[in-house]
Amino acid sequence: MAIIWLCAIVIFVVIEALTVQLLCIWFAAGSLVALILALLKAPEWAQIAVFFVSTVILLIFTRPIVKSLMKKPETRTNADRILDETAIVIAEINNGNATGQVKVQGQVWTARSIDGSIIPIDAKVTVRSIEGVKVIVEKCD
Repeated sequence: MAIIWLCAIVIFVVIEALTVQLLCIWFAAGSLVALILALLKAPEWAQIAVFFVSTVILLIFTRPIVKSLMKKPETRTNADRILDETAIVIAEINNGNATGQVKVQGQVWTARSIDGSIIPIDAKVTVRSIEGVKVIVEKCD
């Protein structure tokens, strides 16, 4: 029975390595506990029972902790880093005439107002979204 548990450990570890979903690793840990029992000459029914019980306990109590530790904070690396940033209008924004430009983080973007209002030069606006090569802005209060 020890060979079966050893094979189960290898299979679960390989599946976990291929999927990285933090699911099969707990079955591998349960198999390891059952392997230890097999080496101690415990009866097969006890090995199987301990395998299932230890796997369930590990899944319930440790998976949420490990998932939260593995979660990395989202870092904006592309154009989305300008979202919610303040920009300065450098060409009047007028959706009707399809005109308007803003400068945000040293970059010049074509801009449209979120509500269709006309926003004058030198006004401060907040970037709310990006649509293609245009930013959609809202006038700051």
